[in-house]
Amino acid sequence: MLKKSLVAVLLLGSMTAAFAQAPAFKRVMLQTMDISYAGHEAVTARAEFPAGVSSGRHTHPGEEVGYLLEGSVTVEMDGKTRVLKPGDVFAIPAGMVHAATNTGTTPAAILSTYIVEKGKPLATPAK
Repeated sequence: MLKKSLVAVLLLGSMTAAFAQAPAFKRVMLQTMDISYAGHEAVTARAEFPAGVSSGRHTHPGEEVGYLLEGSVTVEMDGKTRVLKPGDVFAIPAGMVHAATNTGTTPAAILSTYIVEKGKPLATPAK
């Protein structure tokens, strides 16, 4: 009985550690600066996607202008999808619900600049 309990505890611990270390979407903030458009700022960030990972549906309180650095990313926006490859650029209007998913087998990275309202979260989850 003790052996079965010990095995169960070890198995549960291994599963918990695996879930805790699951790869996730990550946005690395590189720069934030005031701009001449009152009440707004420019934010530059690098989005990193392990293979198969999505940003989830979300919006921004301003425009996003981006460039795919590496990998393959599918952007879903306004009922349409677009597959990006390295060197492709894109723009997402303020408040537009969208999601990006690494549909490739290697990590993907996007460099984006956001022109957003100051004081608001850079991204807000959407339903």
